Amino acid sequence: MIPRYTRPEMGRIWNDRNKFQQWLEVELAASEALADLGAVPPEAAKLLRQHAGFEVARIFEIENEVKHDVIAFTTAVAETMARAGNAEASRWLHYGLTSNDIVDTAQALQLQQAAAILLSGLEGLSTVLARRAVEFRHTVQIGRTHGVHAEPVTFGLKLAIWYDEACRGRARLRAAAEELRVGKI
Repeated sequence: MIPRYTRPEMGRIWNDRNKFQQWLEVELAASEALADLGAVPPEAAKLLRQHAGFEVARIFEIENEVKHDVIAFTTAVAETMARAGNAEASRWLHYGLTSNDIVDTAQALQLQQAAAILLSGLEGLSTVLARRAVEFRHTVQIGRTHGVHAEPVTFGLKLAIWYDEACRGRARLRAAAEELRVGKI
């Protein structure tokens, strides 16, 4: 993302730290689900939740060597587990998973975060459009058809139409965000 064109809250969602944090959340949720199914020792899943971490710079350092982003990530997390005295538990990180399981599911989490920001903005826009449509309900303006002047309309009507479109857009975005809630594992 180009920082000067990116709102800070949206930039935080798509930065490397949050991307890797979402990868970690997927890894931890998977280990906990596998522990519930008896495939991963419950104590290992608990230790992973308590102690797993990473440093973004270290992930990139490892990736330069191994040429694989998820291997670099899991190696960096395993290093933090070893430093915390839980090297044995780290062998259950990424157990039974593929790189796509992690990357795709984490990206869905990031899209959920981004959708929340967009929906909040649309809520604010809709509120303003509704208020202003009423405010300008009697403000006459020239209507247009095929690029030329037409019968008069009101500016309030124009704003009401924009309000309606914003509401439809909000409904479509909510539906898309709901579809993204499904994990990719």
